[in-house]
Amino acid sequence: MKDEKQRSQRQRLSSFVPGDKVYVAEAGRGPSQNSSPNTNMLRSRFTKASPALRRCLATVQTPKPAPKRQGDISDSFVSLSGAEQTPLPDRFRQLKLELVRGREKDIVLSWQRLLHGLQRENEIIARKGPEVIPQINFADLDNGLDRRVKGEILKRGVVVVHGVIPEREARGYKTCIEEYVKKNPQTRAFPPHDPQVYELYWSESQIKARSHPSMLKLQRFLMSQFWWSPSVNARISLDVPLSYADRLRIRQPGDAAFALGPHIDGGSVERWEKDGYGRGHVYDKVFEGRWEQYDAWDAAARVDAVNNLYNGLGACSAFRAWQGWVSMSRVGPEEGTLLTYPLMMSTAYTLLRPFFRPIDNSKKGRAFLDEKNWEFTAGDQMTSDLQGAHPGHGQELNDELHPHLELSRTMTHVPEIKPGAFVAWHCDTIHAVDKVHKGQADSSVLYIPVCPVTDLNAEYLLRQRQAFREGTPGPDFPGGEGESKHIDRPTEKVLWQWTNTEGRRAMGLEQLAVDNSAMPGARAVVERFNATLGLH
Repeated sequence: MKDEKQRSQRQRLSSFVPGDKVYVAEAGRGPSQNSSPNTNMLRSRFTKASPALRRCLATVQTPKPAPKRQGDISDSFVSLSGAEQTPLPDRFRQLKLELVRGREKDIVLSWQRLLHGLQRENEIIARKGPEVIPQINFADLDNGLDRRVKGEILKRGVVVVHGVIPEREARGYKTCIEEYVKKNPQTRAFPPHDPQVYELYWSESQIKARSHPSMLKLQRFLMSQFWWSPSVNARISLDVPLSYADRLRIRQPGDAAFALGPHIDGGSVERWEKDGYGRGHVYDKVFEGRWEQYDAWDAAARVDAVNNLYNGLGACSAFRAWQGWVSMSRVGPEEGTLLTYPLMMSTAYTLLRPFFRPIDNSKKGRAFLDEKNWEFTAGDQMTSDLQGAHPGHGQELNDELHPHLELSRTMTHVPEIKPGAFVAWHCDTIHAVDKVHKGQADSSVLYIPVCPVTDLNAEYLLRQRQAFREGTPGPDFPGGEGESKHIDRPTEKVLWQWTNTEGRRAMGLEQLAVDNSAMPGARAVVERFNATLGLH
């Protein structure tokens, strides 16, 4: 407990003044001569703040990421961008050796247990198809969740919530976007000759959907009912959703260009790196050979994790507890919709797969997948491979690299969706889109992740708020002028007319309310959030 408290007190608040250094005003020491006026102003503000805030001044600031070049969604993935897949440097081989050193036997035994579990669960998924995806109605949220349904959502890592936004309103979002694009033909999209995914972040429809009272209510529910923290001092609040500006998709019938296969967002090689997810010890149980004890819903472990070490185009640097989208059209399986591998157990397999290789590649079917055909690559046999993971890109999976997931038969469509429904999936869930849109109408969604209050997310929102004011893409996305010159781009003045207090708080435009009944860690992180964004 003492160590945890000390770590909390050393927490970085690195983005109060991007580019400036911040120094601790220790007893008997005045402001550093290197401090800027803005830094000294912040120090003065914190001197008047609570003792907890004063103790949390950072000694070092993370350098502001370099500006990103222009691009589109294809730049986020090797398979879409056409980037060369070169072998990873030898340091990844050494990293792998360090991760399992002294635990080799435990890892092998855990791998065998994992393969047995996957085989059993894959049969269930393949047999049930879309029926395996949990579904709930937004109107029923106030009544609480049935224990069985909640258990399925925790196990599957995906849920469909029907009726979040009125159907007519959700359909209107698409019409408004189409008019916006028509007025601004310079809007970037993928693919350029036949747009399916637009580089839009600040359209009227996106802002209204993100700040819709029902959307914020659902986001609070998804965070507080599924994610949890084992410590009262955890530096996270799961009761306040923050707005994260993402893209949108209007996929036309017959499209096969946006054929994004199975992948995981939130980084790739970072999952194994000590300065990545290792900072939060997120996956320690898996690397100890005890994957059954790994808790995918432990929010505290994610607070210090770093998802984006390489400043990739589209790589996520914020903590998005859930990814999600709200539909603007009616769409069913094979109609350009979402597929997931609906089993949280997949995370353990993804992490352990690089430590094993097949003995006989000529075997087929079950004989190839059998545990006896797979050996641990210890010592000199270890390679640098992290199947499907490449720095600066999302992690991609397929049958060749991850055969025990049997993705060709277990990637499962979400059930039929109406406009206004919201689909949410855990940030580690494997997901994809239909290779070909076989429907008769467009498949259109607004991507809206679910983000809690953390110091990292406050830092991100500070930069995102500036991007909104300038009309440029959010910090995680390809750069350039974005919508800065777009006709009818919503202004901050108009936004205040559209949104209520909660919606503006989510965007970092109004001060978050401090709940004195909240846990100490949650209360303190909300106070730091307000200070980071200069909200009084």
